[in-house]
This record gives sequence, structure tokens and C-alpha cells, in this order.
Amino acid sequence: MKKIVLTGGGSAGHCTPHLALLPFLKEKFDEIYYIGSKTGIEKEIIENEKIPYYGISCAKFIRSFSLKNLSIPFKVASGITEAGKLLDRLKPDVVFSKGGYVALPVVIAAHKRKIPVIAHESDYTVGLANKISSRYCEKVLTTFPDTAKCLKNGEFVGAPIRNGLSKFNKTDAYKRFNLTGSKPVVTVIGGSLGATAINQAVRKSLPDLLEKFDVVHICGKGNVDNSIHKKGYFQAEYLHDVQNALGVASVCITRAGSNALFELLSLKKPCVVIPLPKGNSRGDQVLNASYFQKEGVIYCLPQAELSSSSLLFYVNSAYTNRTNIKRILEETPITDKSQEIVKIISKFAK
Repeated sequence: MKKIVLTGGGSAGHCTPHLALLPFLKEKFDEIYYIGSKTGIEKEIIENEKIPYYGISCAKFIRSFSLKNLSIPFKVASGITEAGKLLDRLKPDVVFSKGGYVALPVVIAAHKRKIPVIAHESDYTVGLANKISSRYCEKVLTTFPDTAKCLKNGEFVGAPIRNGLSKFNKTDAYKRFNLTGSKPVVTVIGGSLGATAINQAVRKSLPDLLEKFDVVHICGKGNVDNSIHKKGYFQAEYLHDVQNALGVASVCITRAGSNALFELLSLKKPCVVIPLPKGNSRGDQVLNASYFQKEGVIYCLPQAELSSSSLLFYVNSAYTNRTNIKRILEETPITDKSQEIVKIISKFAK
């Protein structure tokens, strides 16, 4: 009987790729468990999939000066102890990490018990947690070819993409969002934690946007504005049936998290991409966006230039150029690598 522990979290981007792997993992493993944070978005996502979930202590590094960073070593140590006790009880054959600060204690605890660990890095540059985790991993799989070259145990494989994203019923989707289907739809994906700058720009642009488009706005936890009641505008914190929002979309507005970009472009959706600026992050989203901008398949709008007028201009440009973008993506399609990833993981589960 083979068992696997999945880990990763802090944001949906460190968790939703697991959903792409689940159909293939279920073919290879008899028991699947998940270790994440006690209150993070990953808890809701994974429990919705009926996978046993266990929460541990973890600590996020704050990039600006903060006294809270002083407590990180103690929280990580506590998380390692908690993760170790869970691993001793669950006895997995292998651990698969999608990174993020949530995963680090699990990876270290697994290594101490000689449980093989495979990690996957989605972004163009390696995140801090995965840089540390890589020392304890058998392999670090990467989405981008250049990223693997930066790691001694790196291996380029590609992105896991959820299979169900292309499966939706158009009539039901329009009904779900209370839309008539008479206008093209702009779907806004600010990330599971939301994106204040994007949310504000979208809402300021609504009078002009709604003249030509309907808008489905996924605005992140706690960011629904209940004072807005406009025909053709739907808002929600998070959607488990995101395939409906993507299916009806003629244009998507998104951050530049790698998972989101690969999934949207696999669906051949024109995207206005607003990367999280360097300083607010390590700059990974800027590099992700730059990669796809060079390929000519996205419109990159720097957050420093974001306004209601610039957003409207970029949305109209992406919509106008949608046929050309689709042509490029058909010539060099982005495909799901979930099965290949699971094959590599299963080799270490002896």
C-alpha cells in the first residue's frame, strides 16, 4: 500500500497545482494526505477535494523590516516537530512539495526521517522556501527550463494544469454569474488573497468597462464590495468552479503567478497581466510576465502604470488582438505535464 503526503500553501498558487495531479496520484497511491497551515486558503481547497488535511504551525518571512521575523526560527522549529509527528503516524512513502513557507517544516521533517521529497517550482526564479527546501529534496522539478539550471538537483518538466478547466456549460455559466451572454466577458483573477491595486482599478473602470463587457471579478478573501450593484458585474472572494469564469472569458485580467498564467494560456485566453512589483515580492511575477511578453501572448501592464484608463486601454487591446494571440498559442500550445510529474514522484515511492 503506497502513501503520499502533499504539502504547500500560503496562497492558492502553492496549492491548486496539486488538484491537477490528483487524478494521476490516485492511480499510483492508495492513500493521499495533505499537510498545510492551520488557517490558510489551502485548507478550504483541499478539504473540498475530500483529502485528509492536517494543519501545522508555520511562519511567513516579511520582506520589509519587521520584528515578527524574529519569531520565524521558533515557529519553523515548532512546525518541524508537528510535521514530524504527523509523518511518523501517516508513514508516507514520499512527500511532494509545491513550495511556499508552509511546506518548509514538512520537507525538513521528511528529510530527517529519510522520506524522499520531490518539490516543484512554478516560477521563473526559485522562491526562498524552495531554495532552502532544495537541500533536502531528491529533485526539484521546474516549470521553466532556465530555472532547472539554477539548481543542482533541478529538472525541467513543465506545469501541472487542471484538466477540468476546459469543461464547462456555457448556458449554466452565464446563469451562474447572472449574465445574459450578449457581451464579451472580462474575468478578473486577483489571486486567492486578492490584489488591492487591481480590485480598485477594476471598480473605478466599471462604468466604462460595462459599456462593452460584462465582468466576473474574483477579488480575494474579504474583498467583496457589497455596495456595488451593477448589471453585468459579478464578484466573489473565490470560486471552486473557476472553470465557469474562465470558460466565458473573452479577456482575463490577472497577476503573474506562474500557475495562473500557464492555465490561462493553455485555454488560449488573451490576458492583461499586472505583475506584483518587485519590493512587494522578490520580483518573480515580473520575470514570469516578461517571459510570456517576449512570446507575444500577453499584454503586460506594470502596476506603476495601472489606472482606470490604462486598464481599459489594455483590455480593449487584448480583446481586439484575441485572434492573433490564439493563433500563436495554437502554434506553440501549452500542455499539461501532470502525468509526467506523477511518474517522477512515483519512482521515489518504493
